[in-house]
Amino acid sequence: MLTIPTIETFTLTETKDKKITLTAYVKGATPDVPPSLCRKAVLICPGGGYRYCSNIEGEPIALAYLAAGFNAFVLDYSVTSAEVGEEGKKFPGQLIEAAMAMKFIKDNAEKFHIDPNYVFVNGYSAGGHLAASLGILYNSKYVTDAIDMPENYARPAGMILAYPVINSGKYAHKGSFINILHDEADNEEKRREVSLETRVDKNTVPAFIWHTRTDQLVPVENSLLLASALAENGIDFELHIYPDGPHGLSLATPVVGRVNDTAAQWFSESVRFMESVKSKKVNDNE
Repeated sequence: MLTIPTIETFTLTETKDKKITLTAYVKGATPDVPPSLCRKAVLICPGGGYRYCSNIEGEPIALAYLAAGFNAFVLDYSVTSAEVGEEGKKFPGQLIEAAMAMKFIKDNAEKFHIDPNYVFVNGYSAGGHLAASLGILYNSKYVTDAIDMPENYARPAGMILAYPVINSGKYAHKGSFINILHDEADNEEKRREVSLETRVDKNTVPAFIWHTRTDQLVPVENSLLLASALAENGIDFELHIYPDGPHGLSLATPVVGRVNDTAAQWFSESVRFMESVKSKKVNDNE
């Protein structure tokens, strides 16, 4: 008899505007699956221009990964929204929240039936910027000064990035950077700080990236620039550019009401990618 997956929401921290939450979608042990068998896991960062967290890039993604054998966690992070009066946080506020989520998942690995060495991060559009920030800057002073945890503890096993916001210059999705830089959005040094292709180094985690060539909101050059930086630094990655499709396809299936049979291949390909990654141990400092 199969058990029903557990869905539970945890509050990580609070701002004056909202609770920062993590919703867990966990498949536990069953009579024919021993408790000692741990799943891999994925931390999901929905998109929304750092203005909101997209519903179609949250729970539908989590349920798809759950069905594929991963326990999944959806982060509802800080956003800047004049419509609902949320001031949000300046960078690196959202990065710190993502690191807190990773720490929470790993701290509770036994409860969630997961292997803490195989927790990936997955993000869409602006959520792709947040996921990539974690995959690149997990050991930065932004994180280590804010959260008491061992070195490498916030390190994802790898990152899965869907039509990610990366570049803050020529190919920028300007709204995303305004929403995390606030009154410093025109500061060239601050903009470069959050242009992630400039932050890649030899410690960046392996990446799976996908985009559509015809994306008019976040130009495909964002993914191309990141892939180039990964190649220059010797980081393992896959880059999938599909020929057609608008921004924000999510699963690209009827489940999310945005159907693109070609782009929909990304999901099974991402599962194959995650199964292929050989992760460092949680406290491995090599």
